[in-house]
Amino acid sequence: MASNHVLLKREGPVVVVTLNRPDKMNALNKEILEEFKKLLDVLETDRVARAIVLTASGEKAFCVGADLKERQGMNEKDVLLRLEMVRSLYLRWERLAIPSIAALNGMALGGGLELALVCDLRIASENVVLGLPETELAIIPGNGGTQRLTRTVGVSRAMEMVLLAKRLTAQEALTWGILNHVSAPGQLLKDALIWANKISEAGPIAIQQAKKAIQRGKEKPWEEALQWEVECYKPCLYSKDRLEGLRAFTEKRKPSYQGE
Repeated sequence: MASNHVLLKREGPVVVVTLNRPDKMNALNKEILEEFKKLLDVLETDRVARAIVLTASGEKAFCVGADLKERQGMNEKDVLLRLEMVRSLYLRWERLAIPSIAALNGMALGGGLELALVCDLRIASENVVLGLPETELAIIPGNGGTQRLTRTVGVSRAMEMVLLAKRLTAQEALTWGILNHVSAPGQLLKDALIWANKISEAGPIAIQQAKKAIQRGKEKPWEEALQWEVECYKPCLYSKDRLEGLRAFTEKRKPSYQGE
């Protein structure tokens, strides 16, 4: 995919997506969002990729959210249309069958943290700062931040983070449950790729169905959620991959899953 602000690189079954606007701290303007949309068009129909790593160029920032200089030239209607566009893009990313890992190489603020929360797993360098500082600008997180953060850390923590415009260190974010892992200096992408390759080795149908079971089951009443889990199990049950997994276990060899 030809692109300047959003790069795509394939490493076997793993796709590495890089936000590439480091001179603007990877702020989200119209151009980068349009390229992100084209990327989603590719990923939604991808039959080869089994895991995605989302990271960014530069060392200062993963993404600092909306491009505020661009926002100064937008009226209220323009801003609402942009919010709807970003909400749609983030929802499409969240619903990808391919699981994604956010590899946060620098600050993740505002819409940048909201984008990280859309990913299934989050790894960060130990010097990273995360936050939703929108109330300092007399607005609120408008692209899922209040909702996804609450579902990740709970109401009390979300209130603290949003109302106080609180920034968290990587270790604090790990303790709160926003991050899954904090990487040592120079290890971030390596760690993310280790996780992505581990996912890629598992049965792809099982990975997709597990993601669906967790993602959509969490909002259902308890008994409905348990039934939803059974429905998500069924495609695995009738797959060739399940039989391959049993044979490989019996024969003490590595399975060869085809996603069938």
